[in-house]
Amino acid sequence: MFARVKDVALLLGRIGVAVVFFAHGLHKWGSGVGATADFFGQVGVPLPTIAAVFVIILEVLGSIAFVAGFLLPLIAVGYVVDMAGALLSVHALNGLTGTGGYELVLVLGLAALALGFNGGRLSLDHVLFWRKRAARAAQVGELETV
Repeated sequence: MFARVKDVALLLGRIGVAVVFFAHGLHKWGSGVGATADFFGQVGVPLPTIAAVFVIILEVLGSIAFVAGFLLPLIAVGYVVDMAGALLSVHALNGLTGTGGYELVLVLGLAALALGFNGGRLSLDHVLFWRKRAARAAQVGELETV
């Protein structure tokens, strides 16, 4: 029973993190790549147009994949890069808490990292990759004991 509760908790965590990224991604998408790149350029992000395209795709499509549990480690690392950029270029000078503080980007990046490498059994990664790997490992274990 504990395993089921854990898997549901991990799914809810993925949904919560992805909803925040998705909302920010939709805002950037609505503003357009040009406006997002202009802002990135103003705050000192290198290659602002490439960064804007990367962040919009990551935050919109990556969030859908994160909820589904597909390519979790890859999306999680992307989220960490996204949040590290936001922290260093926009939020660091504002301190941890308060207006413009970096507490949200810090928590989002680290939560995404934790969930990305432990997505639980209610994920496509588990169904497509881990369940098959566990079955193969079990077969090898049975052959070794004979």
